Amino acid sequence: MTIDVEPFLLTLRLAVISTILLFTISLPLAYWLAYSNARYKFIVEALVSLPLILPPSVLGFYLLLAFSPEMFLGGLLEQYFDLRLVFTFPGLVVASVLYSLPFMVQPFHSGFRMIPTALAETSYTLGKSKLETLYRVLLPNMRAALITGTILAFAHTIGEFGVVLMIGGSIPGETRVISIALYDEVQAMNYGNANTYAAILLLFSFVVLMSVYIINQRFNRNLFGT
Repeated sequence: MTIDVEPFLLTLRLAVISTILLFTISLPLAYWLAYSNARYKFIVEALVSLPLILPPSVLGFYLLLAFSPEMFLGGLLEQYFDLRLVFTFPGLVVASVLYSLPFMVQPFHSGFRMIPTALAETSYTLGKSKLETLYRVLLPNMRAALITGTILAFAHTIGEFGVVLMIGGSIPGETRVISIALYDEVQAMNYGNANTYAAILLLFSFVVLMSVYIINQRFNRNLFGT
């Protein structure tokens, strides 16, 4: 039984890059969703949450069509930016960000909504700008939400299968992440290797969930002083 470490390294690289991009996108998006009064906000909320109920293969299929060089968007990206997203690592990153977006946005959004409005209003009264209030008042008071959302998005990227299979296939060193490697081993009836991959993913998922529960428990204890 031989285990290829390349899928693990590729998966870790994908998860790190995707999580950084997700954090950059999710923080301002969650802030806007929490405090905006725009009438069309419910449409944005529905679009962000769509991956929670949409089958991954459906999202992957439409991304595959959209990014295909024969389609308008895919052809535009390749012609003007020399960027091909079908069956490439950059395509996996884009698909992972779209698919994992609600797993980071929703905890961030909940974190913003749990902060008493009086804190922000007091900050504004003291002459602080919205940006200063965000970094000096809001974010420090929602550390648990920030950590939880980041961990969940990172873990979700680690375990993605349907989306990455549709958009990336199984190209060694390029798109063959650990979930795809597990699938390939099962298809080849190498159940020993498949069991190793599955056990590692199971252990990782358990550790992630335990971490989230511990973080929330400590936050609640500090919040309520118990």
